[in-house]
Amino acid sequence: MEAISVIAIFDIGKTNKKLLLFDEQYKLVWERAGSFAEQIDEDGFPCEDIEALTAWIYSSVENLLADSRFYIKAINFSAYGASFVYIGKEGKTIPPLYNYLKPYPTELGKKFYLDYGGEQKISKETASPILGNLNSGMQLYRIKYQLPQKYQNVETALHLPQFLSYLLTRNKYSEYTSIGCHTQLWDFNKEAYHDWVSREGIDAKLAPIRQCDSLGGYLNQSIPVGVGIHDSSAALIPYLISFKESFILLSTGTWCISLNPFNQIELTEDELKQDCLCYISFKGNPVKASRLFAGYEHEEAIKKIALQFNKPIDYYTTVAYDASLLANKAIETYESAYHRLMAKIIQQQVISTNLVLAGTNVRKIFVDGGFSKNPIYMQLLADSFFGIELYAASMPQASALGAALSIHQHWNERNIATDIMELEYYVASMA
Repeated sequence: MEAISVIAIFDIGKTNKKLLLFDEQYKLVWERAGSFAEQIDEDGFPCEDIEALTAWIYSSVENLLADSRFYIKAINFSAYGASFVYIGKEGKTIPPLYNYLKPYPTELGKKFYLDYGGEQKISKETASPILGNLNSGMQLYRIKYQLPQKYQNVETALHLPQFLSYLLTRNKYSEYTSIGCHTQLWDFNKEAYHDWVSREGIDAKLAPIRQCDSLGGYLNQSIPVGVGIHDSSAALIPYLISFKESFILLSTGTWCISLNPFNQIELTEDELKQDCLCYISFKGNPVKASRLFAGYEHEEAIKKIALQFNKPIDYYTTVAYDASLLANKAIETYESAYHRLMAKIIQQQVISTNLVLAGTNVRKIFVDGGFSKNPIYMQLLADSFFGIELYAASMPQASALGAALSIHQHWNERNIATDIMELEYYVASMA
């Protein structure tokens, strides 16, 4: 049997790690998941086990190359970009990969913003809310002042997607979508690193910049390896390729991120305070976005509801939408409690999405990720955005597919298929 020509994509989320193979028509033909127990850093805070992740990448590639069913024509990476991986002078990883949820030292943060003009100034210029360690540039700043010996040993700091590319190519690059994802490193007006980066000497620790449609190098001198891409920017690519009219993509997962590539209105201070920011698209353009920690809130809440009503954790997947349960103020059943939870999440989601919808002529919202498969979430959202077409987008892993499409020119001679996603239209109840 002839081997199938594929691109291999490692899609590395904070919770889920996946290896996916797409054929030349961008159909998902194979998938495997990996999971690793967290480690703790020097302060006892949970963090990614970067060494276990590295070992999994290497063993997965080795197994793929030995699998006669597939002909690996290229490899790329989609990953969360809010964390740096540190490389020492011998090319070895310096753990840990710090958790972006780790609290930031209060006094050090005050010193930084006092030295560089205040929170509002930095936040506006870098299109990044003040998020502590979620501003990955601040991770480097913390290490410089709190762990000076470690900082001295760091030769290069790579965002996670580019580190994964480095593992296979041994070439070190930075990349725009990772630099632009709420890092506080990038000055969106100057389209260059912010002044504070060079004044602190941090630019000396950063690798040369490449576009996300570039290669990081080659594996075994023959297989093209992408430079890697930030997962939220990657998730946009299939939509930007498929649709020319303006839209919002609501990418749902641990974070529910509303991305509007058609909103060029400069961020206001009020929007920044409400967790709005700008990403950078695969074409290098600003993407106005708002974030909500709704997936995490959902995961925590369903554990409590399941315990309260003695149901399995995934029981919510069996609950059908029932508007009457929202009218009833009493929470007497699992079903009514779950409807209340979703109504609360949607109320927050509408506020978040409206931040990037305002002032634009967007008439379509696409929802992908976990909540796109949740009929209660989708119906409540459709009711909340009456007059705007709402679609649940079904495609095999949008961020992974985006990473594959981003280096199309380097591995695939076919035209990009027009049916790379399926859409389910949700009609508002009052329509």
